Amino acid sequence: MARLAKSTFSDHRWRIHEFTSDFGVEDVWAFRTPGAGPDDFPTMLMAMRTAGSLTEQAWPVRFLFAVRWKLGALLGWDDPAAGVGARVASLRDRLPGDLRDAPRGEDNDSMPLKGLYELPTESARELANKTVHTVMHLGWVEGADGDHELRMAVLVKPNGRFGRLYMAAIAPFRHLIVYPALARQWERAWRDRDDLAAQQGERG
Repeated sequence: MARLAKSTFSDHRWRIHEFTSDFGVEDVWAFRTPGAGPDDFPTMLMAMRTAGSLTEQAWPVRFLFAVRWKLGALLGWDDPAAGVGARVASLRDRLPGDLRDAPRGEDNDSMPLKGLYELPTESARELANKTVHTVMHLGWVEGADGDHELRMAVLVKPNGRFGRLYMAAIAPFRHLIVYPALARQWERAWRDRDDLAAQQGERG
């Protein structure tokens, strides 16, 4: 995993730029997917979905998420009235027609972000609560060694001063705990993609 300059996302001609001009770029990261080709993005997404959730990671990650959900429950951060379709409109309302007609991507309980669209080389999911409206953008890009790699950009629209303070407070936890855990999970999912696909087929 490597942290990238925000310009590596902003300067790329992603479709997400067409309707998120009021969001700021919070983080951009690249994940190792050795041997990946230009058409392997759907395979990567499938492997990520099969690999499980962050709450199945090592105890520091589980503890961090448990604390966050407990605080959210106590303080009402995650009430439905603060979410997408209530406090803020879904970004799907802004989508151009072709993106609205594209697949959204599978939602599941382990991923609180809900799908906006999935294309052959990019996808986007959104989440809103009392602190922020955020988008996780995943893109498939050719790396310096010729292989393709997964890149994640986090776009954020804070909910006022409280939202900005919240994002600043959790930044060390994202960088030191959450993103390294994502790297372990997603990079392992790529390495084990064939076994994961076989297991999913057996369960299906």
